[in-house]
Amino acid sequence: MIIREDDLRGEAIASLLSAHLDLMRSNSPPESVHALDLDALRGPEITFWTAWESAQLLGCGALREIDERHGEIKSMHTAAAARGKGVARRLLQHIIDEARRRSYRRLSLETGSPEVFAPARTLYGDFGFQTCGPFAGYVYDPFSVYMTLKLAQERDPA
Repeated sequence: MIIREDDLRGEAIASLLSAHLDLMRSNSPPESVHALDLDALRGPEITFWTAWESAQLLGCGALREIDERHGEIKSMHTAAAARGKGVARRLLQHIIDEARRRSYRRLSLETGSPEVFAPARTLYGDFGFQTCGPFAGYVYDPFSVYMTLKLAQERDPA
C-alpha cells in the first residue's frame, strides 16, 4: 500500500468522496453532516492523502490545521472493497505521524454517533483518542462524537 499526497483532481477520488458524502448524508440529518466536499478539501489549511494498491484507490484522509498547535482529521474513508484490510489504520497512523512532525499538541476529529460509525469510533479509540467536547467552532450535536488525542505536553508559559 502506498500513501501519497493527493491534489483531488482524479476521477477515482471524486467518486470515493461522493460515496463518503452519500454515506454521511444517509446516516445523519443535513445539519449534522460535517464532511467536506472537493472544493473545501482543496483549502490551503488542508493536506489530503490517498492510499493506493497499484491503480486501485483504497481510501483517503485529510489533516486540517486549526492553528499551529491543533490539527483536525477530516474525510477518513475506506473504499467498500478495501474495508477490513487495515487501510484506515495505515492512513490514521500516517496522519498522526504528520501531526507530530508539525509539532501539533493535539489532534481532534468529529465523527457520527449512530451505530454505523461505531467501527470508526473504535478505530480512533484504539489509537488513544478520547471523547471530548466540541472544538474549533463545532457545537453540541447529538449526531456527533468529538474525540481528541494529546500529542505533546502543554508547557507552562511561566
